[in-house]
Amino acid sequence: MKDNILDNFNTRGVEQGSMAKTFMSNVFVYMALALAISGVAAYLFATTESLLRLLYNPEGGMSIFGWIVMLAPLGLVLLMGFRFQKLSYVSLLGIFILYSVLTGASLSSIFLIYSMGSIATTFLVSAGTFGIMAIVGYTTSTDLTKLGSLLYMALIGLIIATVVNMFLGSSMMDYVISGIGVLLFTGLTAYDTQKLKHIGMSVDGQSEDGKKQVVMGALSLYLDFINLFLFMLRFLGNRD
Repeated sequence: MKDNILDNFNTRGVEQGSMAKTFMSNVFVYMALALAISGVAAYLFATTESLLRLLYNPEGGMSIFGWIVMLAPLGLVLLMGFRFQKLSYVSLLGIFILYSVLTGASLSSIFLIYSMGSIATTFLVSAGTFGIMAIVGYTTSTDLTKLGSLLYMALIGLIIATVVNMFLGSSMMDYVISGIGVLLFTGLTAYDTQKLKHIGMSVDGQSEDGKKQVVMGALSLYLDFINLFLFMLRFLGNRD
């Protein structure tokens, strides 16, 4: 009987490990597709004059449509979070794709500010950092829950500091915020990866709820990567 219990325990462990691998593979695929969509959207808006005019008025300020593009992603994230139980997988995926397009359009300005070479270099450095921390988060046996709580508290502080510096306009404070941002989202990448791994061990990735969890997981890691990239760009980006 003892042997049967051990066999069942080991079998369950193997099944959970397999479920987690499948779940995380799907999460990373969705995340990569979202990044590709955002990259294409950003490049098209930056290099197509007619699209760029939609975002900026003749005086160089943000147009009404530009403000909508800038603020709409936040609304979509809140919609996905608060309406998660009500939305279907297809609806959630559609919102995620729309979010990726709008985020890409709102980030098109980086192609106007930084050189293409520095953007590519920063992307590769960010991808390498993200990949390493994702591996750490997936493979470590250390529980990162407490670290995650501290990181999210720090994130709130970072947001407040960023808003304050919008009025102060301090270049030194901007530099400090960027450094903290890089460290913060590097840590969040590991934490979120571990959290998603645990989710993947407990849900059927092929079920409706499992597919919805995949989309939300992809959104979480997408946000980690985008923010890591943007904060790194402040350090490594060469302005045109």
